[in-house]
Amino acid sequence: MTVDIGRYGVWTCASEATPAFARLAEDLGYTAFWIGGSPPGDLELIERILDKTDRIAVATGIVNMWKDDATVVGESYLRIAERHADRFLLGVGVGHPEATSEYQKPMDKVRSYLATLDERGVPKHGMILAALGPLALRVSAERTAGAHPYITTPRHTRLAREIIGEGVLLAPEQKIMLTTDVAEARERIRSNARRYLGLTNYHRSFLREGWSEEDLSDGGSDELIDLLGLHGTVHQVAAGLQAHFDAGADHVGIQALGDDPADQLATLAGVIS
Repeated sequence: MTVDIGRYGVWTCASEATPAFARLAEDLGYTAFWIGGSPPGDLELIERILDKTDRIAVATGIVNMWKDDATVVGESYLRIAERHADRFLLGVGVGHPEATSEYQKPMDKVRSYLATLDERGVPKHGMILAALGPLALRVSAERTAGAHPYITTPRHTRLAREIIGEGVLLAPEQKIMLTTDVAEARERIRSNARRYLGLTNYHRSFLREGWSEEDLSDGGSDELIDLLGLHGTVHQVAAGLQAHFDAGADHVGIQALGDDPADQLATLAGVIS
């Protein structure tokens, strides 16, 4: 059975992921703690966080296949699974081609990497795949518990659900910023999203969603930016999160931007719990 990550999780980079932050997320009622930014394949960070929390599921979002050997990652998973199998979801992916000179035939890499994890004894229900395009989404449904798309909109969520079908976990990441200062919010969100709009795999994905080249230029159109980073009152942000569920998501990993992510997550928890 797939690790139960519930409905809402907290998504943060490995550099900011601490046991204290995970404990806070757990106390606020969030049901998953996502650790992005290519956490090390020894998974020691994940193990420390699991040891210091009681209920919250912990997921990697994601371990990079080009950076960490599948055998090492598989062994690390098994070490953690001895005590935390019901709370740990191993997210893996190939990232983007601009990140490594080795990036060639990415789907071959995905299949071989997943095969090695299979051989090491990592169960299908214990893994999730970073997936944007149709082929990666199909593989996520066939070989893992499901898909974890990063920096997408409900348009992608709807397309992804159509591809992977029902009964497969779909857990997109979503940025938020609780502020009614539209100019400030767009500036922060655009600063965060700008680099992704030009990266090959993300750029193609946005075009598949139906965005135009104009939408992707100069840091992104306001319409796109407003979806990549939900902002406004807590109720407006909650409605934006619900749009993913209406489009077919099972779970949303929330990344709070700005100077006070913990306060924002606490405020939001009071509305979505």
